[in-house]
Amino acid sequence: MLTERQKMILSAIVNDYIHSAEPIGSRSISKRNDVGFSPATIRNEMSDLEEMGFLEQPHTSAGRIPSHKGYRYFVDHLINVSKTKNQEISSIKNFFKKRLDRTEENLQEVASILSDMTQYTSIALGPELFNTTLKHLQFISINDDTGVVIIVTDTGQVENKKVHIPEGISITDIEKCINILNSRLRGEPIISLKQKLFNELGNELKKYVSQHHELMQMLDDVFDTSKQERIYMSGTTNMLTQPEFKDVSTVKNILDLINETQTWINLFSNAPKGIQVTIGTENNAKQIQDCSLITATYKIEGHSIGTIGILGPTRMEYERVINLLNHLTDDLVKFYYR
Repeated sequence: MLTERQKMILSAIVNDYIHSAEPIGSRSISKRNDVGFSPATIRNEMSDLEEMGFLEQPHTSAGRIPSHKGYRYFVDHLINVSKTKNQEISSIKNFFKKRLDRTEENLQEVASILSDMTQYTSIALGPELFNTTLKHLQFISINDDTGVVIIVTDTGQVENKKVHIPEGISITDIEKCINILNSRLRGEPIISLKQKLFNELGNELKKYVSQHHELMQMLDDVFDTSKQERIYMSGTTNMLTQPEFKDVSTVKNILDLINETQTWINLFSNAPKGIQVTIGTENNAKQIQDCSLITATYKIEGHSIGTIGILGPTRMEYERVINLLNHLTDDLVKFYYR
């Protein structure tokens, strides 16, 4: 449990480091008007905070920087979730006053606005991927090596996927597998079909088809939601402006991940409703374990309109980003759409 003084010092270090990207020393903290302690007192508290894992010292003679644990404590206990600049609130309000008719256009433009405001990267996914579930699969043979898999959703949407039938797999084999998928996947969100297929059904289908790997590749293409083009990126090169990412290989890994649509679909599909913050090594994707990701799911009159994420360094302006996202949640959106 941190004392009030330790909380004050940790908050000051996080805020100063967010804006300077340089290790923070006790003397610079003591000069802040909101602290009021001597450099010696602050130095002792910084040592204790480091010992508890909230701070790190990158170099022996340098000041301290927040650790992932320090950022987590800051986000969970120290930020002000009601403070947002009036100018930024006005920008959000002006956007919603336009009342565009197409929901996904709205989401795409929100992503662009947020990346411009924050200078981080924003990733937005439309609502269909999350809300639509599977009603029925059907396979139709065109000839010996070509067929069509028909996907029918609970909303009545019908999508036809032309497939190449792998050599050694009969039409009967495919129809048998389609029947299994119908019994096991009906009612599942379209976005999770691929994950369910590989995690839960692969071994079962293997019992019926000798050319198992070829069949799974065919079904992989059928359930590939990344080709549905319902993911929007904005500010993808903003990472290049962050001092933490001067190393070319680190930036390349992040930029490569940004282009992996399916990875983002998987990350977002597992995000809880509302606003969620994952910091550093809390992220499942290795490429962004030096980053933080803030996700938020939005609704209009109870209906989901999609999910948006803000990706930045762990030295992210958490308070500002969370407050911006809060102004786009259910109450504000409903107010400007009524």
